[in-house]
Amino acid sequence: MSYVARDDRPADKAARYAEVHDEILAVLDGETNRVARMATVGSMLADAFPQFFWTGFYVVDPARPGELVVGPYQGTLGCLRIPFGRGVCGTVAATGKTRIVEDVAAFPGHIACDSRSRSEVVVPVFDAAGDLIGVLDVDATDVAAFDTVDAEALERLMMQVFAV
Repeated sequence: MSYVARDDRPADKAARYAEVHDEILAVLDGETNRVARMATVGSMLADAFPQFFWTGFYVVDPARPGELVVGPYQGTLGCLRIPFGRGVCGTVAATGKTRIVEDVAAFPGHIACDSRSRSEVVVPVFDAAGDLIGVLDVDATDVAAFDTVDAEALERLMMQVFAV
């Protein structure tokens, strides 16, 4: 799938990520509240990439270790809770490693929060101490919508936004 530019935005996906990365960092300059940072990131990414069907965060629930709870997001209804090790988000939470899933129907144990989702990229989110605070989940309605350009750009963004 190729990225379709909107307005005056670059058609090259890597260039668009670089642009939105700088925009997000500028907007968040001085903001320390984690929820505000997550809400802003989700909103700006969803606006920047029209193929993003669901963009948001699942956060580690301190009251229920080993479980993610839905956080700020843009899109249709998300799953409320996901145990570590279950589905793509739970797998990323358990391993601490980014996953690109070209076809969610082929992922063992995939959790279908919305049946229109066909592919996704999930990135672990760590705080400044290196502790897992959640995952960024981005879904698309097309199969194979994500690649290493997405994964690497989103990993860089998460490191800069949440390691504060």
